[in-house]
This record gives sequence, C-alpha cells and structure tokens, in this order.
Amino acid sequence: MFKLHGVYAPIPTPFQEGKIAYSQLDKNLDFWLSSKLEGIVVMGSNGEFVFLSPEEKVELLQFVCKKCQGKKPVIAGTGAESTEETIRLCLAAADAGANAVLVVTPNYYKGSMTEPVLKRFYTDVADASPVPVILYNMPRNTGINISAKLVAELAVHPNIIGIKDSGGDIVQITNCVANTPEDFAVFAGSASFLYPSLAVGATGGTLALANIFPNECARIVELFETGNKDEALQLQSRLIASNSAVTVKYGIAGLKAAMDMMGLYGGNPRLPLLPLGEAEKADLKAILTQTGFFNAV
Repeated sequence: MFKLHGVYAPIPTPFQEGKIAYSQLDKNLDFWLSSKLEGIVVMGSNGEFVFLSPEEKVELLQFVCKKCQGKKPVIAGTGAESTEETIRLCLAAADAGANAVLVVTPNYYKGSMTEPVLKRFYTDVADASPVPVILYNMPRNTGINISAKLVAELAVHPNIIGIKDSGGDIVQITNCVANTPEDFAVFAGSASFLYPSLAVGATGGTLALANIFPNECARIVELFETGNKDEALQLQSRLIASNSAVTVKYGIAGLKAAMDMMGLYGGNPRLPLLPLGEAEKADLKAILTQTGFFNAV
C-alpha cells in the first residue's frame, strides 16, 4: 500500500493563450523532480483544477504521470461535485499511473453536506477507486470542515490512507492523529503549520511553498525526524512570511509570479483570476528575498 510521507508540491497548471502550456510544464517538472520533494500533486487547489475541463483534466493527468513515472510518486486531485464524476476521475487517474488520489469535499450544496452525506460520498469513492484515497480538508475554499470525528470513522476504510488538512486547526490535526490507525497518515496542508503538525504526529505535508522552496520545505521534515527540532523550527520560522505571501496574501497569482521570478514558468492564472500588478510583484519579491533562499533571475 502506498504510504504518505515527506513533502509534496501541489503544482500549478501553466497556461499560455488560454491553453495548458505543456512545454513549460515539462521544464518545471524537471526542477521539481530533481529536488528533495517526496512527490508531486497534480490538480490540487494550486493547479486551478476547478477551471479545467474534463478533457483537460485527463490530458494533464496523463502528461504528469508519464513524466514522473519511475522518478517520484504522483497524487491526483480528483474531487468533484458529484460522486459519479469523482469516481470517473479516480479511474482516469489510476489509468494514467497516479499512486493515489486527493479528494476534496463537494461544496456547492454546502448546507446539505452533513457528516452522513460526506461519509457516504467518501465511502463510495474509496470503494470504487483502484488507487488509495486521501481526504482533502480545505475549509477556506469549500466552507466545509471534515471533523476529526468523521476522519476517524473514515480512516478504518482500507482504501482511505490519509488526510491533507489545510484548515490549520492544530487541535483538530492532533485529534486526527490520535484517533486514527497508526498507518493512517495526516498531512499538513500548508507550510505555515508544517512543524506544529509534525510535532503532533503528522508525517509530512502538501505545501504550496514547496513549489518554490522544495528543498527547504523537505528539510524541515528531515531535520525534525533526525531529532534536530530546534533547527527545524528555525527553518519553519524563516518560511512563514513567504508562505503567507504565496497563499493567503496573493494566492495562485502570487505563487505563479514567484515562479516566474526564479526562472520557472508561472504565467498568468486562468480567468477570472488576475495576475499580480507591478507593486504587488515588488512586495512579493521583497518578502521572498528576506528568507535568504530566494534567487531571482
């Protein structure tokens, strides 16, 4: 069974003239595949998966899985509003060669997304998915929180292997670790609380910041696991402002701008999201430079 451990980068989807820019993605993947990252997440929140057509999703899955095969594992974001569409994407991800799927909560009818509804949704998906399922708790975007109680109930399913929790509630993350089987992995969903999550038993994280600082993010886990916790905490502290800049403050447009600054290809987000203005780019660059790790080109 696939094990969740270390740091994964939820990669952005590059666009040029409204289309997925595969040649640019290929070069970006070379950078991430040569880093200390454990693996890649395709079609996560930073991948703008909600803006992709069903055909684009399948094509993107196939491209990334083929590029990463034999190098690093791939987790595919397959969450959709309906159970049927989610399962369809899980089957496509398995066919493409993904190692696991990351499934966000349906959220348009959020008032109806009760715990029994969510339990049935994840159970049906896990029963049908040929590859392991990872729960994805993203309350900031979805308006729905997967409670620690529900996580504990779902964790007994043999095909549900972990959770990516982007909520940032360390008490909830602690309860998820404490009340799930030992082989159920809890992942931090942001670099802002990676160290605290490791401290309460998480096994790693899927971090937007890992797209631009992959080795530094992976180093936090490495230092923590080798007992160098003070050094891990210092590194965590150095990255907090930059993480905030490419997530909460400037979002996907900020992450893509940071990639452009360092010689990768970020490009513009897909409409209706807008790119950063020049003043915002200058502010972002200053924040990233303060880490001492950022080398703009």
